[in-house]
Amino acid sequence: MKRWTPLAAIAGAILLGCGDPAAPEGTPPVISALPRELTTVETEMVNATNSFGVNLLKEVNKSFAGENIFMSPLSASMALGMTMNGAEGTTFEEMRSSLGFGARTYQELNSSYKSLIALLRGLDPKVEFKIANAVYYDLADIGSAVEPTFLSESKEFFDAEVKGLDFRRPETVDTVNAWANTNTNGKIPKILDSIEAQIVMLLMNAIYFKGDWRAGFDADETRDDVFHAPGGDITVRMMNRKGGFRSGRTANAIVVELPYGGDAFTMTILLPDEGVAIDSYLSGLTAAGWQQATTGLRDAEVDLALPKFKLAWEDTLNDELKALGMRQAFVPDGARFTRISRSMGEHLYIDFVKQKAFVDVNEVGTEAAAVTVVGVGVTSAPMPVRIDRPFVFAIREKLSGTVLFLGKIVKPNAG
Repeated sequence: MKRWTPLAAIAGAILLGCGDPAAPEGTPPVISALPRELTTVETEMVNATNSFGVNLLKEVNKSFAGENIFMSPLSASMALGMTMNGAEGTTFEEMRSSLGFGARTYQELNSSYKSLIALLRGLDPKVEFKIANAVYYDLADIGSAVEPTFLSESKEFFDAEVKGLDFRRPETVDTVNAWANTNTNGKIPKILDSIEAQIVMLLMNAIYFKGDWRAGFDADETRDDVFHAPGGDITVRMMNRKGGFRSGRTANAIVVELPYGGDAFTMTILLPDEGVAIDSYLSGLTAAGWQQATTGLRDAEVDLALPKFKLAWEDTLNDELKALGMRQAFVPDGARFTRISRSMGEHLYIDFVKQKAFVDVNEVGTEAAAVTVVGVGVTSAPMPVRIDRPFVFAIREKLSGTVLFLGKIVKPNAG
């Protein structure tokens, strides 16, 4: 069984419409407009993030056919956006293209990420929405080589917590997991089991959402019902409510939208027509199809039956991102992250992109969280070391450890 709520937060933030006629008395007023108009670049970013989300979901679904998926393309975009800010050349261009952006500059992209974060935070006072970023780097292996500009831009544009840590100490993993736990209200208590020796930087994003339905479901109306899963019918706890939704349809799917709080955030459900397999539907879904499905929705008296569901999901997204064209960034000694470090950047590469997500949908509302972590590794290629000051040296037998000769050189003499 799949339950898909793609880019609910972004879609809800830009698809602001009428109030819910079934909303009970005392329901907060409808948020009918953004605090300000989006700029051209911000509009492009929202469209790009939506497009990236659809494309990423389609790639992920190839490995999860017949299984549940719940992910946050926005979280992935944020974590990768911070990483992209450290890339140059083909590495940057492939990342920018894969994330759905056109020929925009670093400044334009960074500024748009910053304004999007500010826009989504506090948009609806009746919905709890948090977004957090962090950059942790290994003090021993890369600490002195990290470009100060990269760190300052991570703070300025992504509001990131930036900190140097000792990646070889076990408690560093605890620090990383504590950050994930805190910024998802305990819904994702662990994102990493360990930090491998080659990892020198972690770039992280966390998103947390908790919203009550604008008009909730009556728990007394929830009952056992049949759900037609691909492998055969199963029994689920089905919530029921009449009226007060927005709906529409596309050529091969029904669209229903359920608002939260002040109606700025919504859950948008696409239900393929009978006889249309969900995996086939997803394989044919495009960004344009998503846009078409979510525009022109109208208030309708819908007799809605929606299953309660709770899901924890995780995946390493390397292969999917490569399939979207983000290839060079993953190549050891082939990627170019010279904006992260001028001296080490040609030996830095993306080792992994991992995401964990959680969602709980019930009669009251929805709680959802995601953490994405990008692990930047360094190759074992020798880094420049200049023996240009006095040094000690030894000649030794390696297997037994026996030192044969010891010396100190303060004035090398080739004569």
